[in-house]
Amino acid sequence: MAAIPDFKFDLERTKGWTGPGGSAVQHTVNEFPVSTSFAAVSMRLQPGALRELHWHAVSAEWAYMVSGRCRVTVVAPSGDAEIADFGPGDVWYFPKGHGHSIQGLGTEECHFLLVMDDGRFSEFGTFSITDWISRTPPDVLAQNLNITPADIARLPKEEVYIVQGDVPPEEPPGMRNAQQLQSQRSHKYRLGASPLLTFAGGTERVVTSQQFPISTTITGVVMTLRPGGLRELHWHPNADEWQYYIKGRSQIGVFAAHGNYREEEFGPGQVAFIDRGFGHYIKQIGNEETQILIAFNSPDYQEISLSTWLSSNPLSLLETNFGVDAAMIEKMPDHRLKIVGAAR
Repeated sequence: MAAIPDFKFDLERTKGWTGPGGSAVQHTVNEFPVSTSFAAVSMRLQPGALRELHWHAVSAEWAYMVSGRCRVTVVAPSGDAEIADFGPGDVWYFPKGHGHSIQGLGTEECHFLLVMDDGRFSEFGTFSITDWISRTPPDVLAQNLNITPADIARLPKEEVYIVQGDVPPEEPPGMRNAQQLQSQRSHKYRLGASPLLTFAGGTERVVTSQQFPISTTITGVVMTLRPGGLRELHWHPNADEWQYYIKGRSQIGVFAAHGNYREEEFGPGQVAFIDRGFGHYIKQIGNEETQILIAFNSPDYQEISLSTWLSSNPLSLLETNFGVDAAMIEKMPDHRLKIVGAAR
């Protein structure tokens, strides 16, 4: 196997799109070649700013709200639709091809991360409504929308992408069609309010398709590592792993068999990608706790941790494998640790 390629990318330092209503930076497989199964966007919207109506042809969209508040609208091929508000810790999922929009709420800028399940995706190559109608022949548009040529002249002449508008009212308005069916499968999940799993060295919250049925391609995790904490050596049999560092710093060590090993350090705004089946650990460094958003390209979460592996084998087998006596093996964990506390 070849040497492990660079698995680190500085997302927030990337040149992107900036306008009066917000900003967006992204990585695709072009900017971050190792990330073949994920692309990502870090987007910020001012209050009232609208990421216009659009859809994605090649990928689903899984998103995590870092800060602030926003409102989304989404319509499915069935005609079912949903309007929902999001705050810090909330997650949404839009299946591939579902039309949607995002608008800032409240008085503060909102920040969210969009995780796409195809590394070829580009945020700046999505299908936006103004881009579409500005390219459509006026007579076709007039017939479709029941408007006049004078009306068409007032519409945007190119894609607006993000446009500044008034802050929406706190109470979501109804849909134009009062008979519109509300989606029976919510596009929203409150990950920040889900059960907190606590370990000696940190915590995590996990959302799979079991808790969030509409999310059929991505599992999400928010992990917090206390100072000195260690997400123990492990691997994921069924999925690649994408990470975004919200705060704090960590070191990641990746093992790819045949003596191939590589370490990198990560801080806020940086992204990591770890191939399916590669062994790795995450060690917290620095005095501030580390918070990481993690996505897997599978609806189910699977892992095998070193402590689980060792505790699942006979003592005599481990003696033979490592060439040490039973007394040393007995010092090793006999149960799952997951996130280990700081070294004494």
